[in-house]
Amino acid sequence: MFARLSNSWELVKASVAILRDDKELIVFPIISSIGVLLVTISFAVPMVFAGVFDSLISGQESNAGVISFIIAFLFYVAQYFVIIFFNSALIGAAMIRLRGGDPTLSDGFRIAFSNIGSIFGYALIASTVGIILRTISERSNFLGRIVVSLIGLVWNLATFLVVPVLVVEETGPFEAVKRSAQLLKNTWGEQIVGNLSIGMFFGALTIAVIFLIIAPSIYLTIAFDNPTLLIVMGLLLVAVLVLIGLVSSTLSGIYAAAVYRFAAEGETGGYFQPELVQNAFRRK
Repeated sequence: MFARLSNSWELVKASVAILRDDKELIVFPIISSIGVLLVTISFAVPMVFAGVFDSLISGQESNAGVISFIIAFLFYVAQYFVIIFFNSALIGAAMIRLRGGDPTLSDGFRIAFSNIGSIFGYALIASTVGIILRTISERSNFLGRIVVSLIGLVWNLATFLVVPVLVVEETGPFEAVKRSAQLLKNTWGEQIVGNLSIGMFFGALTIAVIFLIIAPSIYLTIAFDNPTLLIVMGLLLVAVLVLIGLVSSTLSGIYAAAVYRFAAEGETGGYFQPELVQNAFRRK
């Protein structure tokens, strides 16, 4: 158990090392975030002007329910496609680094565009699963929602390596899901502990940043009786939190590429001590 924890932490540290060598990788999550924002706006504004929200409020649920369901599904597909596309570019570039190359942004985009059909197909699959789970959760009681949450957790674990499989093995979306689930048998410990390591670190960092910025902001605002200081510090807090989110997202993508390479190819890529990973992925 402790050996597996140590191995997972080495994978996380290696992800940081890769980001240090290829700082431009953070550009992919930045563009992805902008894309997600644009997709959200492009769906929200037409829905308002089309009167979907007004129809729901006025009680015309029969037609509005169908329309809102279709719009929600299309929104899911668009969101997933943007996220998966740029994550594919990030992971593709990270794989080049793990194999000893020196990736560029154009390399990442080239890899993503070359697999755009599979990316869209997986976006459809992920959207379908997501909206089904959401619908069941909304119509279930407390216990049912817990069960749905557990199903969602299993799905996330089983599909953790789908994007690396798509960009490296160039398979179709259904084959990628099956392959990711197979690799889960060898990597589940690394997936869970590694993601917890990244999540816990950045979660603690977020809490610390919020405390260190908000507390002085309130004190300075009261001391100098100047609300402008609170606004400025609030903007600073948002900027720092966005940066933390971008770094966390980048490391998660790099980490997925590292786990996949170890599981599928048994290579360390020069970022890990071979003796720490040589027994990490045993075939069953």
